[in-house]
Amino acid sequence: MAASMEKISSHICQLCKRRYLTYNHKRSCSNLKSKQWKSVVGLEIHAQINTESKLFSGAENKFGGPTNTQVSLFDAAFPGTLPVLNKGCVEAGVLTALALRCTVNKVSKFDRKHYFYADLPAGYQITQQRQPLAVKGYVDYCISDKNNFETKTANITQIQLEQDSGKSLHDEKDKISLIDLNRCGTGLMEIVTEPDFCDGTDASAFVKELQKILQTIQTCDCKMEEGSLRVDANISVHKPGEPLGVRTEVKNLNSIKSVSKAISFEVKRQIELLENGGIVENETRSFDTEIDETVPMRDKEVKTDYRFMPEPNLPPLHLFDNESVKTVASKMSVINIDDIQQKLPPLPEDTRKRLEQHYSLKRRDVAVLVDNSGLVDYFEEVMRLSSTTNAKLVSNFIINQLLGVLNDKKLTIHNCPVTKDDFGRLIDLVQTEEISYSTSCKVLDEMFEHPDFTAEDIVDQKDWRQISDTQALTNICEKILEEHPKLIAKYRKGKLKYLHSLVNKAVIDSNNKGNPRILKQIMEDLLDNK
Repeated sequence: MAASMEKISSHICQLCKRRYLTYNHKRSCSNLKSKQWKSVVGLEIHAQINTESKLFSGAENKFGGPTNTQVSLFDAAFPGTLPVLNKGCVEAGVLTALALRCTVNKVSKFDRKHYFYADLPAGYQITQQRQPLAVKGYVDYCISDKNNFETKTANITQIQLEQDSGKSLHDEKDKISLIDLNRCGTGLMEIVTEPDFCDGTDASAFVKELQKILQTIQTCDCKMEEGSLRVDANISVHKPGEPLGVRTEVKNLNSIKSVSKAISFEVKRQIELLENGGIVENETRSFDTEIDETVPMRDKEVKTDYRFMPEPNLPPLHLFDNESVKTVASKMSVINIDDIQQKLPPLPEDTRKRLEQHYSLKRRDVAVLVDNSGLVDYFEEVMRLSSTTNAKLVSNFIINQLLGVLNDKKLTIHNCPVTKDDFGRLIDLVQTEEISYSTSCKVLDEMFEHPDFTAEDIVDQKDWRQISDTQALTNICEKILEEHPKLIAKYRKGKLKYLHSLVNKAVIDSNNKGNPRILKQIMEDLLDNK
């Protein structure tokens, strides 16, 4: 069977060399080859905790400050300084764990992970390797392809609290490196997944969903361009039925596109390497966005032993629930898991299901509304303010028209000049057939240019109100039928598309103001009675 498949693959590859074959044929050839392999991807996501101060010090936690101005003595590893755990970081970690449906450990412990980089002054990182904050969670996420939606589940191995390192700044011209410790000691949540992903599209869809969850619960701002959310991907390939292959790690992916492209490239690279008789090295790689390829960083086989050991300056972290908290004398500094559970807002998937059920919207429309920050609130407020009950009309207009104009003008819904009330009144004009859908698009453009004008003002000034008078439209239809007897004959032969031609000509004859729905009805009645 394997020999037969190799012959087929070889034959197809020879065909693909012929110039007359299209790109799709070539891609099919490539897909046939890749189907002989199975790729396995696991992720480690580092999310900076959204608190005012760092994990173990009172230094300010803010992006973009002047170099080395947000550094405490502890962050700089001065002898004799001790860590003081930030309660807000722990609460953010617990809230994140609950949002990801993890089991929160009532007792977790801190460890020292030893390694020596210039941007880590202490020579070790405080983390939670062996007894983390939370374990065994899962996230449901969607992968969309045109009109098809597939819901998948990714399992979370653990969530641990740890320190971020500083940042090395390299001056290629003067051949020197400088260190900025502003980031050193910032609280991180490391979210480790099971190897549940099969390719770059799969993994990037999960990261996008995780990003929405963290932004919803406000434990991380997820500004990947600022480094507050960074992704490491562990990737391997193997043939079905065989043991897992040697994995490589691609570090510090800082955009959704980079996650998708880096994993896709690395899978392709490993398959091609193995097909040509090569060996995949257990190494760490980075993603070069200039060439869209992964490049080697360092060899994992010669890495330093991290020498994990219990952190001697931090006691075990104890958390409580409503039952166990009764045994605590002073509840001032106690973290109650059940109290945090009550603060958990509706998550993105909860919102999607609610919109689907309450407004009978399609999954694709719901996905767009939820994936764009602020769009759900805008949609629901328009539904409340507008007299229409047609949620599909509102969502379609927001997605297909409003978002398009916002993108063209490089705006977001948060600084949209068209208020929810004005937008709702525009929808009302469409719903009541005062204007056509195509005219409403022109009105929306005018509302962006003249935000002080309402939709009604613009329609009246431009004389864009739709003609719905039956007698006036009948006169137009009769005129069109008299002028186009050949179209009538073709329609009589069962060619219904010529009905649309007649209606379009009537619309044009009315200076694009005739109500298309009424024109079509009148035209059908006249044709049936001729």
